[in-house]
Amino acid sequence: MSRLKIIMGTTRPTRAADRVAPWVASVADAHGGFDVEVLDLRDWPLPFFSEHFGTIGDMNDPSYSEPLVKAWNSKIKDADAYLVVTGEYNHSIPGALKNAIDSVWASNAFRNKPVAVVGYSAGVGGGIRAIEHLAQIVVETEAVPLRNTVVIPFVNDAFDDAGQPVSPMANAALEVVLDDLAWWSTALEYARAAGELVPGRARLRDAMLKAEAAKVPAA
Repeated sequence: MSRLKIIMGTTRPTRAADRVAPWVASVADAHGGFDVEVLDLRDWPLPFFSEHFGTIGDMNDPSYSEPLVKAWNSKIKDADAYLVVTGEYNHSIPGALKNAIDSVWASNAFRNKPVAVVGYSAGVGGGIRAIEHLAQIVVETEAVPLRNTVVIPFVNDAFDDAGQPVSPMANAALEVVLDDLAWWSTALEYARAAGELVPGRARLRDAMLKAEAAKVPAA
């Protein structure tokens, strides 16, 4: 069974994620295709990203600048798929979420795994701009951003007293996303097991080093 991490991407006290995430987690649990764990960034007070090769140590077993950063990398790596619940802050994702993603650097923990998004906002946009921006960020981690998403506009009025969405579109969209995550997670698990390429930036660096070495005349 695929290990799905649901990441709550906001930390502020008045966040609407506390309305959205419990519903997402309950539907994901009921889906039957996942071992679900919710990662609340409030429980992961990561320092502002400042990792570099000096703090990471051995690239094969990074130590990082703080134990919490190492634990976060290990937690993210221990997953086959991700579902991010995020609001929209100034046309983008919350800073805490960006910092958490940036902190997963040397471990390549997101690499070759699917990422889907549940976006919301207090207005009509439903977090669309945050969703689109997050897709660009996720590509750089070499994860696989999925096309289908859940968009929840007017989030303050989007759930009833029982915590269920008022619009049937929300449940339908979430089921589509979970089916996509299950399919992609299985496909990419097989692909990773068959052997992964070295990250492209490392292959490019090695190719350039070889090219430079080829220019040096033999003694």
